[in-house]
Formats: sequence, C-alpha cells, structure tokens
Amino acid sequence: MEAKPRTPMYKIADNIISSLGFTTEENYKAVKQGISGIKYYDTGTFMLPEPFMAALIDKKRLRSEFEKISHSNNYTDLEKAAILSVYSANKEANIDLESDKTLFILSTTKGNIEQLIMKEKNDSSLYLWHTAELITGFFNNPNTPLVVSNACISGAAAQITAKRALQSGKYDYVVVVGVDFLSKFIISGFQSFKALSPELCRPFDKDRCGLNLGEAAATMIMSNEKLTINKVQSNNGYKFIAGAVRNDATHISAPSRMGEGSFRALKYVLQNIDINDIAFINAHGTATPYNDAMEMNAIVRAGLENIPVNALKSYFGHTLGAAGIVETIISMRALCEGIIMKTLGFQENEQITMSNEPFSLRVCKENRKTDKHCFVKLISGFGGVNAALLYATNYSNYTN
Repeated sequence: MEAKPRTPMYKIADNIISSLGFTTEENYKAVKQGISGIKYYDTGTFMLPEPFMAALIDKKRLRSEFEKISHSNNYTDLEKAAILSVYSANKEANIDLESDKTLFILSTTKGNIEQLIMKEKNDSSLYLWHTAELITGFFNNPNTPLVVSNACISGAAAQITAKRALQSGKYDYVVVVGVDFLSKFIISGFQSFKALSPELCRPFDKDRCGLNLGEAAATMIMSNEKLTINKVQSNNGYKFIAGAVRNDATHISAPSRMGEGSFRALKYVLQNIDINDIAFINAHGTATPYNDAMEMNAIVRAGLENIPVNALKSYFGHTLGAAGIVETIISMRALCEGIIMKTLGFQENEQITMSNEPFSLRVCKENRKTDKHCFVKLISGFGGVNAALLYATNYSNYTN
C-alpha cells in the first residue's frame, strides 16, 4: 500500500485521549515534561495471575467527560472514547460531520474483543464494522465507515487510506480515529510471548527487555489543501508528503532481522527528499530486542544513521491501533515548537554491525532543538507489516 503523489493532504485538527490526558495539549505537555502514564498493576488486574506495567485510561473521567455530550448508555467505554475524541477534535476543525462529503475511518486491532468473547458466537453487535457504525451513527454521518485493522500499523495505514479517499475526489474531509483498550485477552497474549517488561520500557537501550501496553483514542481530521487554506493554524500546518506499507512476509510474529519491510517503506517515502531536511525519525520503538534491532538495521540501510531518532512507547505504552495516530500527532506538535522529544528510559546505545562496520543510532536522551521541517514516522506489526509516513510543515518546500 502506498499513497499516490497527487493532491496534498493536510491535518487540520486532532485530539488524544490517553493515560496522560484527554486533550492533545495535556498529552503533549506531559511528554515534553518527561512524564509517563505507565503504572504498575498488581496480580488480579483483569483477573490475570501476573502483575504488569501498562498505561490505562481513567475510565471514571472518561464516563464523566462523555456524559457532557451524551447521556446514552448504548456505548462501550471504547466507543465512548472514540466518540469523545472525534467530538473534541471537531471543536477545533468545525467541519460538518453529517455531510456525505465527510468519511470516517476507524483504526483498531481488537475493538471490543473482551465483550465479543463473552457474547454468543452469532451476535454481531460488537464486531469492528458494527463499532465503526455506532461511532459514525453518533454523528449522523451517512457514509459507510471504513475499518483498518492491520496489526500495529493500523493507525499509519489509516492515514494512507485517508489520503487515497481524498484523492478520489469523493470526499472533502476524512476523520481518522484510532482506539484500543486493554483486556485479559490482550495482555495474556503478549505475556505468552514473554514480550512484556516488568519495568518501564526502554526503547533502543542496549539493556531493553520488553514493551509496556497502553490504551488510547486519537483522532486526526484530514482534508485537501484547497479546502483548508484558511483553517491551517500554526500547530496544524502539516502536509502529508508520502506514505507506504511493505510486508516482509518473514514470520507471523517476528520481524525480519534486517528490517527488510521497514527499509523498503522508508526508501519509498524518501524519494526526492533531501534527508538533511529531516528533523527526526519517530520510530516504533517497542523496546523488544528484535523490533528495535530490526528498526536500527532499516534506518542504517536507508542511510539515516545520522538522523536523530526517538520513540514514545515509554510515555503511552504500546497503544496498538491508536499508536500510529497518537505518535504522529505528538511528533507534529513537537516539531511545531522546534523540539525533538527525548526517548524516556533510554540510557545507552546498542551497536549493530553492517558490512563489518559498527553503527549506532542517534537516539535522543534529552529534548533537543531543531530548525528542520520534516519528520518520518515508522511503525511495524505482527504478520511482517511495516509502514513509513513522511510529514512536513507548511513552511517546507516539499509537496506531494
């Protein structure tokens, strides 16, 4: 999958709901201050026999905030979070969500999986397509929503899908909303892989030992340039330059050791780009030994070893279908302020050897300044899927 270079696509509004807050600004300020939303949860949480570290949304606050816009009890907490995120983002964009020129795309990997497991097998009320219809129905949108569920790259793939939808000329706006909540099913699955860290995760650190999971709902409202020229503000002036998905088809759960899929996605989005204009690479950075090593290989193979790298999983946890959206939004906000965010938990580089030459990445240990106007978002997932996105500020010379 790739975004074909035709018309530009702009992000005109956004929102993040996570363990760190219920607005983008709350979340961004916490990350900027080095605050993590990840906490220790003891044995018995979600009826699990082992403790774990994770970032969980405050459900009491979620229900309270949702009641401010609706008193309906017809929605699960996951659906409430998605609806609230869209509603909050649209307070900024103020587009017509009831228009047939507005399309909704839902990015999620699990949806209401826990409730679905407890339901009868022939009950479709909690399948992903139905969740998407409940969300769009809340806003009286007449279009059939799209669902993107492609493991952990879902949020990035949804942004590429949004660009395709806008290029078709059928829509003026696309609302991309990503959401995933944790459950016994999800956490026990990752525990079975021995992939969870017993402490705060440490992306790209040589002593990293696993990931932390997280919950989030995040929304990006996208449009074509000609429709947003008067809407784009200083913190929203971002254009989507290129995006690509590549599947390395290596293994159902393990990545290509050489980062083949990620490397190919990177090479595509970097066509006709001066890499010296890239401020940073926001990596997937799960802090698992294989994922981070794979990304190191892909970045070095693409000739980007001198570009600063950061990862945000130690702030939010791995938010699954929301990760590609949450981390893209935070990267945008940081670059608007000319900041490259630090990688919380990172202490010491790991070296890799390629063609008998040692390499290590420029992983950010502290927030640093930049005057550049582009960034790359990398993300990978089960099944060998890999995605890369390239965004630039309005101040850059790059177009699609």
